[in-house]
Amino acid sequence: MKQNHTKIGLGSISLLLFVCGLLFSFSLTHGTSYGDRMLIFMGLHPWSNGTTGLHYTMFYSLAFYIPALILGYRFKNDAGAKLGRMLSLIMTVLLLVASVFLVAV
Repeated sequence: MKQNHTKIGLGSISLLLFVCGLLFSFSLTHGTSYGDRMLIFMGLHPWSNGTTGLHYTMFYSLAFYIPALILGYRFKNDAGAKLGRMLSLIMTVLLLVASVFLVAV
């Protein structure tokens, strides 16, 4: 009987990076997102005009999604790499499409 076990490796980090990007861009409570809180803590502004305008946090979350996508493609046989790759691809495309619509408006 043949057993297919995937190993934990660098591709497994893609799922972890996706989750970090998700936490960075969304809020689980009815306040500011965790990404906004981290940016304010670092002395950066999460919005272009105070609390309105362009939300920079969605662009910073790409710093998690794009490496997750690359690691998922590069190390595709590692555990969690395929899921991290697919989910980060979906979020990257959604964010890029949303940014095109935001710039066009």
